[in-house]
Amino acid sequence: MSDAVSPLASPFPVMPPIAGVKLRVARAGYKDWGRCDLTFAELAEGTAVAGVFTRNVCCSSEVELGREQVKAGRARALVVNAGNSNAFTGYRGREAVEQIMKQVADGLSCEADEVFVSSTGVIGVPLPKDKAREGVAAALVAPQCSWEDAARTIGTTDTFSKGATAQAVVDGRTVTLCAIIKGSGMIAPDMATMLGYIFTDAAVSPAFLQECLSAANRSSFSCITVDSDTSTSDTVLAFATGKAGNAPLTGFDSPGADAFASALHDVCKQLAHLVVKDGEGAQKFITISVTGAINDESARKVGLAIANSPLVKTAIAGEDANWGRVVMAVGKAGEPADRDKLSIGFGGTWAARDGLPLADYDEAPVAAHLKGREVTIEVDLGLGDGRATVWTCDLTHGYISINADYRS
Repeated sequence: MSDAVSPLASPFPVMPPIAGVKLRVARAGYKDWGRCDLTFAELAEGTAVAGVFTRNVCCSSEVELGREQVKAGRARALVVNAGNSNAFTGYRGREAVEQIMKQVADGLSCEADEVFVSSTGVIGVPLPKDKAREGVAAALVAPQCSWEDAARTIGTTDTFSKGATAQAVVDGRTVTLCAIIKGSGMIAPDMATMLGYIFTDAAVSPAFLQECLSAANRSSFSCITVDSDTSTSDTVLAFATGKAGNAPLTGFDSPGADAFASALHDVCKQLAHLVVKDGEGAQKFITISVTGAINDESARKVGLAIANSPLVKTAIAGEDANWGRVVMAVGKAGEPADRDKLSIGFGGTWAARDGLPLADYDEAPVAAHLKGREVTIEVDLGLGDGRATVWTCDLTHGYISINADYRS
């Protein structure tokens, strides 16, 4: 975790315990940073699991194994290592993950494929087996910790700990969701874009949990970007312990299924926003609203083209209402657009309508809007009913400083 806190940071929320989840942290010493760097979650027997993973083809062994493990739909533990991504490490990296899985399985008397492992940090350095072994051993006997402790431990260049919680009434019972996430750089929407973990006491079938998580991901994690770079380790996992006592949710026909799905989406959206607000060097949180596209997916792609444009992001950092850069980004998106129907605005003030600058455009309110911490960009393509919202941050000198000495 960085010492300098993002100006967009949010305080860690009050999060209740989740029945069937025991959190612990330990120090494996993957980096010489004098803090805990291994988070361990013990899960009750019968816990269902779902996951979404990076599509980066140079992914880690943790991702490769996790993709296969979620197919069985059951979980008993989660281990998250911070400081070493264990990606691009060949058979040595895989052996380290399998060692962790077996060690935890032996400690909990469960199957190794019920133990999920994630790692984050420097690419290309095999996870040290001796440090992993000592860290896991310490975690297995450590006292239980708070959500904030668990969230802080998984961070790398993060400047603040990130968590979210929500509740829903399911089958006449209140179910709770609590989640933690890490992410600050190497953030782009190719599925997950960071490491995130959601825990609920609801009883949910693995198949329906996967359906809900995949849907929530599409309009939350897959709609954010910091720097257009998709990590080799991106993972979001959802665990449902079933301890709330509701009749298991198996589909949207189940009582309370809509409420649960809505709560899950709410948690994912909260987490996604927190990641953007902790973007490396970020000073401004940017919401890009695209309407008038031929369909929603086209609108999302246009929004991401704007959000990933270094020229747009640096203009916002400099508080420059250069809407021509937005025009450029729309044009390069590769999606249907008509120059003569395009409208662009900032903070509710339109600068251009139907392909032309407004004759009475007053830049003063836009300039005032851009001086704030939260900035909105509106784009109307004028072609159809498709719409999407994506979120990003500005691009500052801080991003360069953080990444120039990342391995130091």
